[in-house]
Parts: sequence; structure tokens; C-alpha cells
Amino acid sequence: MTALTWNDLPGHPTRWGGLPVLLAMRRDYLAVIDAQRPLGDLVRQQVMGERAVDVFDPELVRTLMVEHADTLVRWARGPEVFADLMGQSVLVTEGATWQRQRRMLMPAFAPKRVAGYAALMTEAAVAGLDAVRPGEAGQAVAMDALFSHLTMDVISRTLFSTPIGQDTAAAAEAVQVLSETALREMFWPVTLPDWLPLPGKAAKRRATRLLRGLLAQHIDARRATGGGGDDLLGRLMALRDDATGEALSPQEVYDQCMVSFQAGHETSATALLWWSWLLAAHPEAQARARAEVDAMLQGRCPGAEDAAALPWLSATLKEAMRLYPPVAALMTRRLTRAVTVGGVTLPARTLVRVTPWLLHRDPRWWPEAEAFRPERFLSGAPDEIPRGAYIPFGLGPRVCLGQHFAVLEMTLIAALLLQRFTLAPLGDTPPKPRMAVTLRPEGGLRLRLTARH
Repeated sequence: MTALTWNDLPGHPTRWGGLPVLLAMRRDYLAVIDAQRPLGDLVRQQVMGERAVDVFDPELVRTLMVEHADTLVRWARGPEVFADLMGQSVLVTEGATWQRQRRMLMPAFAPKRVAGYAALMTEAAVAGLDAVRPGEAGQAVAMDALFSHLTMDVISRTLFSTPIGQDTAAAAEAVQVLSETALREMFWPVTLPDWLPLPGKAAKRRATRLLRGLLAQHIDARRATGGGGDDLLGRLMALRDDATGEALSPQEVYDQCMVSFQAGHETSATALLWWSWLLAAHPEAQARARAEVDAMLQGRCPGAEDAAALPWLSATLKEAMRLYPPVAALMTRRLTRAVTVGGVTLPARTLVRVTPWLLHRDPRWWPEAEAFRPERFLSGAPDEIPRGAYIPFGLGPRVCLGQHFAVLEMTLIAALLLQRFTLAPLGDTPPKPRMAVTLRPEGGLRLRLTARH
């Protein structure tokens, strides 16, 4: 029997070389990929001469992303765009450079090391939440601004041992500008120079200048004092490659700080945004989470050791990331050689697209897939989650380096929020998801917060 090839896969007819598809992706990427899903588990698409395949089966996703990880590299346009914003960090590098950076950085983000940041996380969260004073009658609160402040302050304290201070709002806005810019530029073959008088370029210049200045100020001050320190910046400066003994270069330290600052704050803030909406919209789940927090903590601040002792709260966070994964579409990969998966031989240079947003909502793997059911993630849940069906932090060798940091940060912030407030929606209409680099509520999110004491 002749093996199937990419040409044998189902796919929608392509017109005008796929230009209409490319334009539709710029408008609503997830809708375009969602239209592929009814055709099968491996679905082809040709866009401007590029052969792509969408993968919708968890086992096939694992086969490609784990077993054939050595055949995959990032689609060049994605890293080009992110490198322009964040430098040559571990997020975008490939080959030996990526392996060296990943090897050196992993100890700084190991679970035991991350646990040491818990006190800094709670300091930032307590300071930010204490500034929210809605009173017993409640008050509408812009949750996107609140969580951006909290997570950015966490990153600032863990990176530099310094609160973010008055720079929060401007820095958060700058991150959003660059996130929106990145998605727009992803669908152009090249990035036009930022000095050109084109729409969005002035905003991008201002955002880039602000963030680079903010980070350079901290890094230069630390170098002037000889480096060191027990925060993440100090640890980055102290890292040595076990194989060669060499340190990260000054530019690599800067680039890793930049990606930690941007990606680290935005993904956590986005996950907490959707979590807060879901708990506001499901008061019984919220009450159960609050009761668990009260019983476990007895009014004290949570620590790293408490995270594992709050199973329902953890389950609500996991379910929020299932329904609204912060990174709704993984960066596209390109095959460096032919690979056979699911009985189909995909030729070298095929683009592989994996979309957590759709994997997480597939009713084949998730009963009542559109419903908020945190009990799916409790120990002993009746429905086993297939491997590869839940990937909020990615999968394979390039799984998110900061996932332990993010999970601890979100758990501590969520517990502290529930200690202080009850959450209620301001209306019946759910927020509409809008994808930039992360999946955020269109127009932001406002909830009614009411003080508990």
C-alpha cells in the first residue's frame, strides 16, 4: 500500500495562492484554524506557496512535538518578529545557541528555586491588593489593569528586587502595544523599518524605548556595583555553563531579562483575567475556592508550600487555562526532514501548526467542553485527560521555561484575592476573546469587587 502524503490530506480549496487565507488570519487567526478542524485530525493548507498542516489529535501532537522534536525548528517569521522585540532570548534561538541557553537557564527556574521567590510574589500581591478599596458595597474594578500591575510588580521584584513603582501603567501599555504589533507583523514577509511614518510605528518606537530604558536602568546599576544578588538578575549574571564554564554575555543577560519581563508578566496576567471572570460568573465554584483558602490559610499569607494544599483553587486555575489558554496558538514549527505521522508522510519544510485553543475545547477529549468544570482536574476525576490534550505551557523540549514560576505566582495571587474580595460580573455577556500574542478579553474586563471585611 502506498503511504499517504500531504497532498492526500483533506483541505479547503485554495484561491489566489492563499492570499485570502492570509488576510483572514490577520483578522481572526483562531477562526481560520477552527474552520480546518471539521476536516480531520491532520488537515492541509497552502498559503503563499507554503505547505502547512494543522494537527488536532493529542497523540499526533505528542508524536510530532515530543518524538520528532529534533526535526522541528521555529517558523522563521515568528522568531524574527519576537527577536525584534525581545532580542536573541531562549524564546527564539535555535540549535546549539538555544540548547546552551536552555541548559544554563533551567536551574534558575527549577521548582525549588522558584519556591524561593514566593515571599517576593506575596509582597507584590499584598501591596497591590491593599490599594484596592472597593468597600462593602462593592465597586467596578478594571481587572486587566489590576492583574497587569500585580504580575508586573512580581516580575520587577523577582528580577531586580525592586517594586515596579510608578512605571506600571506605562510599562503594561507598552507590552500590549508590542504584543499587538507582533501579531500584525507576523503576517508580513518582512518587518519594515520602525522609523518609517507608517500606522503603529510611532507607538512601537515609544513602547520599545520605554521598556528598554526601564530594563537597562536596572541592569546597568547592577553591573556598576559588580553584579551579584539573590534575585533573578543576580542569578542570570552568575550562571555558568557546566560544559564550558562560560557566562551569559551582557547582551544575553539583557535579552533574557526582556523576555522574562514581557512574556512572564503578560501570560500570568492574562490567565488570571480569565480565571477572575470565570469565578465571578460561577459563584458556587468561587465560594468553594474561598472556603478552601480560608480553611487552609486561616487568614495568613500563602507560601510556596501552600500551593499544593489548595487543590480546588488549583483546579479552577487549570480549567481557566483550558478554556482560555493565554497562548492560544503555539509558534508554528517547520519540519527539517520528512516525517511520517498518523500514516501520513509530511515532506521536509512543511509548516506544523498546533492550536491549544482548539485542543482544549475538543468534545472528544473534554465532556461538556464549553463548560467551566474545575473538577476535571481533581485527583480521581472520572474522565482521564489524554496526553497532549492539555498544553497551556506548550509541549516537548521547548515547553515554557517559566511554567513553575507562573503556576506559583497565579496560585498565590488568586488566594490573596479571594481572602479579601468577592467577585461578581457587571453584566451577563461573557467577554469576547481577542488574540494578539496572548488571548485577552476584547476591551478589557471589569468586575464588581466587594470587600469581605
